[in-house]
Amino acid sequence: MPMGHTATAEAGSGGLKATEHRLANGLRVVLSEDHLTPVAAVCLWYDVGSRHEVKGRTGLAHLFEHLMFQGSKQVHGNGHFELVQGAGGSLNGTTSFERTNYFETMPAHQLELALWLEADRMGSLLAALDEESMENQRDVVKNERRQRYDNVPYGTAFEKLTALMYPEGHPYHHTPIGSMADLDAATLEDARSFFRTYYAPNNAVLSIVGDIDPQETLAWVEKYFGSIAGHDGKPAPRDGSLPDVIGGELREVVEEEVPARALMAAYRLPEDGTRACDAADLALTVLGGGESSRLYNRLVRRDRTAVAAGFGLLRLAGAPSLGWLDVKTSGDVEVPVIEAAVDEELARFAEEGPTPEEMERAQAQLEREWLDRLSTVAGRADELCRYAVLFGDPQLALTAVQRVLAVTADEVQEVAKARLRPDNRSVLVYEPTAPADTDDESDPSDEEAGR
Repeated sequence: MPMGHTATAEAGSGGLKATEHRLANGLRVVLSEDHLTPVAAVCLWYDVGSRHEVKGRTGLAHLFEHLMFQGSKQVHGNGHFELVQGAGGSLNGTTSFERTNYFETMPAHQLELALWLEADRMGSLLAALDEESMENQRDVVKNERRQRYDNVPYGTAFEKLTALMYPEGHPYHHTPIGSMADLDAATLEDARSFFRTYYAPNNAVLSIVGDIDPQETLAWVEKYFGSIAGHDGKPAPRDGSLPDVIGGELREVVEEEVPARALMAAYRLPEDGTRACDAADLALTVLGGGESSRLYNRLVRRDRTAVAAGFGLLRLAGAPSLGWLDVKTSGDVEVPVIEAAVDEELARFAEEGPTPEEMERAQAQLEREWLDRLSTVAGRADELCRYAVLFGDPQLALTAVQRVLAVTADEVQEVAKARLRPDNRSVLVYEPTAPADTDDESDPSDEEAGR
């Protein structure tokens, strides 16, 4: 069989195993056996996201993700969904700044079907891509934008903060959903060119996790994917690097019909895959990760000036990560009151660092989240793809928590002191224009097909 093989090391992986293989056409394949339940997960990551888009064609990566469900040479119309769901499986796809992924979870005896379906659209989607499917999915994505961004309270907050955080011309300046104007401007030839450039086996990682026979699975992968030609015309993504600190606060006041005043901010933090990023994750967990966090205890429990307070990390590998602060005020409390308290807590944390109890709790929280992801076949398949595509080594997925647990309190304090500062953030202040009684807490950084 014309494929290489790399065995895994088990150190620090909690007994989880994965093996990596490569087809002659460049497709990387990662397998992880798990015979606990008779199911198998298939996850396919393409190394393309909104950071690869060019000006005037934002949203194309997400639009194309939808087009991948519109039929291929052997599977017409909505057939991909019908075949998977008819076999007792589930499926979807998502687009982010840095990748597009497709995934199915199947009864183990239906694994071959999922592999055939993914290979058919990787190899033959252009045979079915026409103006009708283009217009159909263009309307679906525009409606998704209305539902998730334009017509919900605080819906454009992530888009506004991203545009402030990453300057004009930066590959992360726009979010995966794209603009209405660019969605309207996208042509059928744009979509075809996008497919020819990025949807190739040598630009993808396929992970298969669950109740599988590795040799049989590899034979199916070779049978269905092995004849698909690779493509060497992919342009390198634009440089996403930026200075560690913005150098001054960026601020925008938004007057909209929202339920309550809100303070939202984005802090520029270290890139994913670094020890400093793990330290930043722990810092934000201590400060705003749940109801035991410092900000929740201060603003919601003690001062009662807020009804919600959270601080989380959007990890990014090709640009500085984004620390997302989100506080909704209580009653008639003014935003400056909230902001003063937030700055006071951040300054105190930078000066004192986390307590031993806070470090233990934050590390346990991140460890639990890691275990939750790897405990399901679908979650593990996704993590293996993530580390293979973004960092070149799927094995890193199995030992990620060990790196988090190795971070010290001094490192957490250091990253807080260096980065969680007023001159290193973009701020949105929401002022209500009329009463409203709806809210939306969805995360628009990861666009799903949503079918």
